[in-house]
Amino acid sequence: MNSNRKAESLRRRYARTSSSFSQGQGRGHGGGPGRGRHMRGGRPQNAKAAVTRLFSYLKGYKLAMGAAFFCIIVNTVSTLAGSYMLRPIINRYIVPTDGSRGSISGLAGSVALLGVIYLAGVGANYAQSRIMLTIAQKSLQTIRDDLFCGMQKLPVRFYDTNNNGDLMSRYTNDVDTIGQMLSSTLVQLFSGVLSIIGTLALMLYTNLWLTCITLIMIPLMLKAGGFVAGRSQKFFTAQQTSLGAVNGYIEEIITGQKVVKVFCHEDTAREEFQILNQDLRDNMIRAQFFGGVMGPVMNNLSQINYTLTACIGGLLCVLRGFDVGGLTVFLNFSRQFSRPINEISMQVSVVFSALAGAERVFAVMDEKPEEEDGPDSVELKPMKGYVELNHVTFGYDPDKVILKDISLYAKPGQKIAFVGSTGAGKTTITNLINRFYDIQGGEITIDGVDIRKIKRENLRRNIAMVLQDTHLFTGTVMENIRYGRLDATDEEVIEAAKTASAYNFIMHLPDGFHTMLEGDGANLSQGQRQLLNIARAAISKAPILILDEATSSVDTKTEKLIELGMDRLMADRTTFVIAHRLSTVRNANAIMVLEHGEIIERGDHEQLLKQKGRYYQLYTGLLELE
Repeated sequence: MNSNRKAESLRRRYARTSSSFSQGQGRGHGGGPGRGRHMRGGRPQNAKAAVTRLFSYLKGYKLAMGAAFFCIIVNTVSTLAGSYMLRPIINRYIVPTDGSRGSISGLAGSVALLGVIYLAGVGANYAQSRIMLTIAQKSLQTIRDDLFCGMQKLPVRFYDTNNNGDLMSRYTNDVDTIGQMLSSTLVQLFSGVLSIIGTLALMLYTNLWLTCITLIMIPLMLKAGGFVAGRSQKFFTAQQTSLGAVNGYIEEIITGQKVVKVFCHEDTAREEFQILNQDLRDNMIRAQFFGGVMGPVMNNLSQINYTLTACIGGLLCVLRGFDVGGLTVFLNFSRQFSRPINEISMQVSVVFSALAGAERVFAVMDEKPEEEDGPDSVELKPMKGYVELNHVTFGYDPDKVILKDISLYAKPGQKIAFVGSTGAGKTTITNLINRFYDIQGGEITIDGVDIRKIKRENLRRNIAMVLQDTHLFTGTVMENIRYGRLDATDEEVIEAAKTASAYNFIMHLPDGFHTMLEGDGANLSQGQRQLLNIARAAISKAPILILDEATSSVDTKTEKLIELGMDRLMADRTTFVIAHRLSTVRNANAIMVLEHGEIIERGDHEQLLKQKGRYYQLYTGLLELE
């Protein structure tokens, strides 16, 4: 029981599928956004809406879909016609009903015609397979595009409250199940319905009494199929949710493998993974069992139907003069009649799995994007960098205020430093300047204009950030630096590297600026990655610069290089610095000491030392930053 509760807890933690997120308190007292509500699992909330939305991606392929369905009709008709041709062949050439001897030439001609009919069916089946595969892959391309493009419009809050591995699972597992349904299931469902209708019509034409036997068996088949389908739906949804949880956990553990090893957390990681993996196994067994049991159940009912038909049909041949060819054809139709029912039943599991995956994909697509810029939004060209916060109040959760009445002013060429305990609100202030979150009270202005009236792209293009956690993309060193401004020339990239004190180490790389970086720059040291980040900020030429703990995780020698690069970078820019190492902010024009979301002291280094307050205690070692 405890294991089940822990599995549920882990699944909720690593697989979030809700379409709405709450705002939670951040790190400590307010360093960032918290976790949101977990995504809902269980049965699809609205299967009909998911189907309608999936079909909307096929609207642009109506002509191709028409051609595919025409090929399905040709294939179905050829199969039925070929099957029915056995009756005249048997009655005329094998067991002639008029007592005459069969004709070899006539038999050969009929068999040749039969071969042509089946060949036409094979060609039509091949054509529809190619067409539907193309339609399915193009539709999946559009779905992935919509998903990815939609995620680019989502606010930072969304990524703060969702697990990366679970999001990746939507691009792979969930989209793949949708593709399987679009490429094969739709065809089999349509083909199955046509086969059932056509076969039933020919069976009625062949013998009414034998058809009644088959019709009696249909409700039993449908009842059995409905029972299994009802049970399997919830298990396939649980399977997709558990799969997302496993992917999320794997992504997190792989990313933090060094931390796992440093703190000897391997046993706990194995235990937690085994719990999630066992939960996935159990859900997959249930889903696959109920999905797989459909076939045997339907086949057994089909065999019962076939046996009854053969027995009664034989009696009709002996007692009522029913022709052997008709009995042979009807038995064939009886088998064919149950085959599409079996196939449709078997596709139920694919449909439920695809719908569960579709709802998970659409849940992300339906996330509320960042608010559009208002009609009165402006662009500041050029942006000079005069930044002012007037009585700013903010909380990630509106009921839990993190920043209280924050006011400050910075102009180009000034360096404003934030110091204070973890969770005091330092990073939150920089998030607000970028407008990653909107404030609840007060005003933030740049060059005298409220940032809520500045177009977001214009605002963020004029703010460069160098964070403690570096991130490099797969590509060359030059491409990673140019990420700061894509139209920068090679000469400008080289100059930015020199500004950031990165030029020397770059030239010692195997291919210099053309060295390929992979795995977030795993072949570089932490300090070298940070220097590239500084170069990226330098090339942006943004008038406002934010440095968030940029030197906290490097050695002293590299720190000097980084500080030299940052000093060059900060020239003539409005700079905000967050630092735990107080030695790095001694030359700041103004130092803001934050505690519990309030500025409790402000002034330059010398002024704050003379006050002998909180900053003095921190600087002299009487207190430690927590």
